[in-house]
Amino acid sequence: MKNKIAIVTGGTRGIGKAIAIDLKKAGAKVIASYQGNEEAALAFKKETGIAISRFDVADYEQCNTAVRTVEAEYGRVDILINNAGITRDGFLHKMGEDSWDSVLDTNLKSCFNMCRAVIEGMRTRGFGRIITISSINGQLGQFGQTNYSAAKAGVFGFTKALARECAAKGITVNAVAPGYIETDMVKAVQEDVLKKIVGNIPVGRLGQPSEIARAVCFLAADEAGFITGETLSINGGQYME
Repeated sequence: MKNKIAIVTGGTRGIGKAIAIDLKKAGAKVIASYQGNEEAALAFKKETGIAISRFDVADYEQCNTAVRTVEAEYGRVDILINNAGITRDGFLHKMGEDSWDSVLDTNLKSCFNMCRAVIEGMRTRGFGRIITISSINGQLGQFGQTNYSAAKAGVFGFTKALARECAAKGITVNAVAPGYIETDMVKAVQEDVLKKIVGNIPVGRLGQPSEIARAVCFLAADEAGFITGETLSINGGQYME
């Protein structure tokens, strides 16, 4: 992975931060994107020395501009990690259209936006690694998350279709489906609810961002060229397909 150029969306916090750090350790030149929390992004840059780029993954033109900027500076994009995501939870019978659209745009449309921006270059060069972070809730479904579950389930179909399109061009396309990981978002859940969640995980604990990052780095490696169109589930045994 030495000197490969990698973009990690939502790469300055949580799982994305762990992925960006591990890719850098593996020798890649990493650009981590963010949208809202500039303070956290600047702290991440100072801590890790990893370049940051601010843009909205739900906006096609912003994604295209960001990728062209990376290509102008580094020459290409070899690895794309679609990690950025949001939740806007609520029962469907109470959900507003904006809560549906914003989650689908950020969690699913972003995959099209980012992949469309990098795919032609990858095809021309005959190499690429695309890995999208989905979720156990795209496999199981979840109360109050019809929007999020639909978006994350959509990632699986998108991954398989794009993998078929690109397999002969040296590009692999895979997904990782984390279970409940110890991030700020999960730790903010009410204590009694979190206790019930952990009680349903056979290994008896939350996952760590580093455990997701290790799997992503495995799939991003040059040696993983025979793995494509797959979903790697990392959930402590909570969902066994």
